[in-house]
Amino acid sequence: MKGKSNEVFNAEMRNRTKNFAVRIILFYKQLQKSGATYIIGKQLLRSCTSVAANFRAATRGRSVAEFYSKICIVTEEADETQFWLEIFEEAQLAQSADIRPLHQEASEILAIVTTIKHKLKMAKKGRE
Repeated sequence: MKGKSNEVFNAEMRNRTKNFAVRIILFYKQLQKSGATYIIGKQLLRSCTSVAANFRAATRGRSVAEFYSKICIVTEEADETQFWLEIFEEAQLAQSADIRPLHQEASEILAIVTTIKHKLKMAKKGRE
C-alpha cells in the first residue's frame, strides 16, 4: 500500500488536532492569570480549538470545494495559534519549555494542512 487511506488519515488528524486543543487547554489552565495571559490565552484557546473543530468539519464535508474551504480555515487558525504561542514566549508570559512542544505541534499541523491545501489547489487547477 502506497499510503494511508483518506479515512485513516482523517481519523488520525481529527484525533491529533483534538489532542492538541486539549494540550493547549491544559497549558492555559496552569498559567498564572493576569490581564495579558487572560486576553492572549483566550485568543489562543479560540484559534487552537478552531483548528480541531474545522478539521473535523472538513472531513465531514459534502464536496471537495467544502473540504477545501474548511482546510483554508484550518490553515489560518493553525498559523494564528503559532502566532499566539510566539507572543506568549516573546512576552515571557509562560515558560519556554512549556511553549516549545506546543509550538512544534502547531508547526507540524500547519505544515500538514498547508500541504493538503496546496495539493487541492493544484488538483483544481488541473481540472480547469
